[in-house]
Amino acid sequence: MEVITRLAWLFLAAIHVPPALVAVFPGLMGRLYGVAPAGEIGLMLSHRAVLFLAVAVACAWGAFDPDARRPLSLVVTISVAGFLWLFVTAGAPRGALRTIAIVDAIAMVPLAWILLQAWRPSAA
Repeated sequence: MEVITRLAWLFLAAIHVPPALVAVFPGLMGRLYGVAPAGEIGLMLSHRAVLFLAVAVACAWGAFDPDARRPLSLVVTISVAGFLWLFVTAGAPRGALRTIAIVDAIAMVPLAWILLQAWRPSAA
């Protein structure tokens, strides 16, 4: 079970890496979101990239530190479920955001697993 849990954490880390790379490679902003890296929107998306780096690091940390999994599971849940909630309440727009929503919907499976593992009574 520990191997599955680690793989689930690493999968969640991996899906947060592409948007995190925007912090280092601003040109990816156009490819991922269809937005130029300049101006206020570019700055906001760059900041978002740095936050995604934090989520990716948290997921990688969770893969190898069972004691940290409870609080880290909250961080990744807020990231994944939060985006899906925002996406749905915005009317499920087409385009690049839909691709992100599909990836996050797929991520709900390993996320459910890590939540079950982190919050089961024997995990305390």
